[in-house]
Amino acid sequence: MIDDFAKEYLHGELREIREVMLRKLDGLSEYDIRRPLTATGTNLLGLVKHLAVWESRYFGEVFALPFPEPVPRWDDLEQRGTDMWATEHETREEITGRYRRVWEHSDATIAALAIDSPGHVPWWPRPDVLLFTVLVHMLTETSRHAGHADILREQLDGEVETDAASRKNRRAEVERAAKAAGRATA
Repeated sequence: MIDDFAKEYLHGELREIREVMLRKLDGLSEYDIRRPLTATGTNLLGLVKHLAVWESRYFGEVFALPFPEPVPRWDDLEQRGTDMWATEHETREEITGRYRRVWEHSDATIAALAIDSPGHVPWWPRPDVLLFTVLVHMLTETSRHAGHADILREQLDGEVETDAASRKNRRAEVERAAKAAGRATA
């Protein structure tokens, strides 16, 4: 009973956060979704591409149910990091479409397996895992990258969940507290 609840709960949360990731691209230009916004080049479309590659691996290779489209090998050092950005030849539609196809494949894997089904993650130090472990890992990873996407989107156009006046007031309050704490420790 708890196994079914845990599986459905984790899967439901993963479904929701996937959609959040794609919504972060809404209304932005091709340039803005690809713009490197950190020193390492992190960008919105690259985060989506990265999640598509890794989710396809975790719910594919790990359970001997490979995603049917080509995915760079995890142990190919020349390919390392190329999943974090989109070339000028890769379109938004290609990357988001692949991500959605990965969801379908992952959802089928999750539906077909019991939560305690074994898998093997060769790139982990303790490679023998259960579907439960992979569900938690992908939910954590997708949520972490959704947090990155929130910050990147805010840098691009200020889009956040609150209105402009509330944001301005909160920022002023945080700035006041930071200055006060700085003076107190000086």
